[in-house]
Amino acid sequence: MENLLNDYFNDGESLKEGIPAVDHFASQLNLSPHYLSDMLRSLTGQSTQQHIQNKLIEKGKEFLSTTEFSVAEIAYQLGFQYPQSFNKLFKKKTEMSPLEFRRSFH
Repeated sequence: MENLLNDYFNDGESLKEGIPAVDHFASQLNLSPHYLSDMLRSLTGQSTQQHIQNKLIEKGKEFLSTTEFSVAEIAYQLGFQYPQSFNKLFKKKTEMSPLEFRRSFH
């Protein structure tokens, strides 16, 4: 699952396909979405959706700390259709906005 997530973002699939869905990874692994989430939850305590969201935040933090891309550009790079959706998820998961996170590096 980790390898598939990394490949999804590193190969630029997020630009073409948008935010990855649980169904996408389940089909890649020849598992049902429910079974995949159950397996991940038993191993890590997190569902497939939580893993995807964590990877989105991790990649967002990477872009924010290493590039000069705007928050909107980063959101689109990660597959978000609307930058506000990225902002909302980022703030929910980190308790700070993407811009606040970026400012913490300068």
